[in-house]
Amino acid sequence: MAFGSFNPHRQQPAMADINVTPMVDVMLVLLVIFIITAPMFTHAVKLDLPRATAAVAQEQASTVSLSIDAKGGIYWNNDPVDNQALEERMAQTAKLAPQPELQLRADKDTRYEIVAQVMATAQAHGLSRLGFVTEPKKEQR
Repeated sequence: MAFGSFNPHRQQPAMADINVTPMVDVMLVLLVIFIITAPMFTHAVKLDLPRATAAVAQEQASTVSLSIDAKGGIYWNNDPVDNQALEERMAQTAKLAPQPELQLRADKDTRYEIVAQVMATAQAHGLSRLGFVTEPKKEQR
């Protein structure tokens, strides 16, 4: 079974079949690329949301500033408190409706252990709204 001949004078008819193997290979590669990249485009959905008027929102909860200095001193709205007073105030604050947000301000040299203890105390009393306050970074010129 031979596909060609050694006779150079014999002319073979032109091949009438189309070779689709390279096209299938390219299509499979494109399919894989689209499958991989399609989830990335779902995060960039732009929506033009409708506008509506609604009833007045509930009153905003107050905020409590909870500061910790570099030595571990704790301040409740700029008033120094010890651990016992902190737990009492957190218990009272947890009963308020709506619960105020605790804004935790800690010195950059404060031990993490103290910050973790304050957070654990807040969680133990059922306070779930806790925010960390930082200073904005100054631009250097």
